[in-house]
Amino acid sequence: MKAAVSFQAIAFRWPTLLLITWLPAVALAQPRCAERVPFTPVSVPNRVEWSKFPAFSLPGSFTLIYGGPRLDGDTGGPLSHGSTHLTQPRQAENVQRGQRALEYSGFVYGLNQPWETLESPWGNDLGLYRAKWTAWLREQSGGQTNAAGQFVLPADILMVDLERVLETDAAILRLKQNTATPTAYRSLSDTDFLRQYKKDMTALYALGLQFLREKADLTRTKLSTYSDVPIRNAYANVVANAWTDWTTNPARLNFLTADSTGLRSGGPFYNQLDFLSPSSYYYYDYPNPLAPDFLAYSLFQVEANRAWSQKPVIPFVWMRFHDCCGNNPNFIPANMAEATAIFPFFSGAKGLWFWDQLNLATTRQDVHAAYEHFIHGLYRLSQFNGQFAGNYELVIETPARDLMDARKPVWRGVFNQNKLLVAAHNPYATDGQTTTLPISYKSWQGSITLTGREIALCQYDLSLLTTETPTLPDLNIYPNPARNEIIVETKQSDPVALIDIQGRILRQIPNISGPLRLDISTLPAGLYLIRSGGVTKQIIVE
Repeated sequence: MKAAVSFQAIAFRWPTLLLITWLPAVALAQPRCAERVPFTPVSVPNRVEWSKFPAFSLPGSFTLIYGGPRLDGDTGGPLSHGSTHLTQPRQAENVQRGQRALEYSGFVYGLNQPWETLESPWGNDLGLYRAKWTAWLREQSGGQTNAAGQFVLPADILMVDLERVLETDAAILRLKQNTATPTAYRSLSDTDFLRQYKKDMTALYALGLQFLREKADLTRTKLSTYSDVPIRNAYANVVANAWTDWTTNPARLNFLTADSTGLRSGGPFYNQLDFLSPSSYYYYDYPNPLAPDFLAYSLFQVEANRAWSQKPVIPFVWMRFHDCCGNNPNFIPANMAEATAIFPFFSGAKGLWFWDQLNLATTRQDVHAAYEHFIHGLYRLSQFNGQFAGNYELVIETPARDLMDARKPVWRGVFNQNKLLVAAHNPYATDGQTTTLPISYKSWQGSITLTGREIALCQYDLSLLTTETPTLPDLNIYPNPARNEIIVETKQSDPVALIDIQGRILRQIPNISGPLRLDISTLPAGLYLIRSGGVTKQIIVE
């Protein structure tokens, strides 16, 4: 297995120009591409040199939690370079409550109960758990309480790491053979046993969060749990199901986050979550043939969960490889680190939770150059903060799942106020390979040229472009996602049908000429289909 790329050997190229050609075109606009900071990656162990980069912030609607180790050279660095919250503030930083995030990683552990040892919801001494959780809240709050006797946490965000649940039916059914499982449950049919386990485990997960809300004042603290999201899957099985199946088939839902019908997100545990935090660990380093799937995989986590939920998605991201596949604790290469900082926001993420194995900072002498490449990616993105202000439209031509299946380059766009910001990357490219990547938005088409595995980030002012009457695509729908109204454009004067995920036609509009404005303000949030002239496309109602 190849070791992690030597960061010292990486040279940066200046931004590739993105050429957009109108058909027929009578004017072209030059792109504004993200500025790069020429820098030599850090070579001293356990140090991050934040001062190499100008101070910057990300768009105000984005949350970036810095949960990595605090290393030499970084006092004040995270908060002046894109981070909004710290999990380990230093005293000299004078961090306020609104800039603090807490991680509770031992929520289920240390009591030798079935929840911990068997991942079972039965036979647990909940009194022991309540005492454990109360002690933790008292410690974190310093004993401070409000008038109602609730602990007051000095943090804006609380992340709980549970991770003690059996995820497959086969694993759950093995509990039927365990004598620690109550006899009344072991005598159930397999179907009833599965149903009982999922119901009781969901209730147990919910009980833990409900207890935190009862004992602590969380009115100003956002609560979530690590990786307990509607769509939770492994690296290798993303392409096992079609994109429409991932986003419409209730069988794909994590049972912890499904409502009582099992058809949609909801339920007593899901309802406790203020935001969703999927996990997208990277497993394989180059030249492993699976390594280039990293970007489509991480974007799938965002896009699939957004299809099932309106809650903000803030994924966990790492600069190291997972320990499953021989690459841990090596750092990911420079292009992967920079892509991780940029692309999730183009798929609809509302933030990132940057995390690392904190004990490694004290037990190893690692060169954290990957951190600096991640910071550089954030800095490049920050140059376009206005692109993510107000109501902006995500331009996602091909779902990440399909890009992984076809092993294609990735491009994503954000459209706002006549400006289009495009991010593009070919993780499958070899060094020096030239990739010409087609891009499109509404009625125009263009291309972007990449060299090797570079990452392009360029903005176009489309109000500067003029063109003759464009040729409409067979079916064009925007904005998507949308909340109140969508516009439907068709090449033919065909009827337009709005269909729900059960296949029921909700509205049928007769032949139309010109753009159709369709009011969707009364529709429940979720995935819908628009069909016209034999073409069907998905829309997400927020």
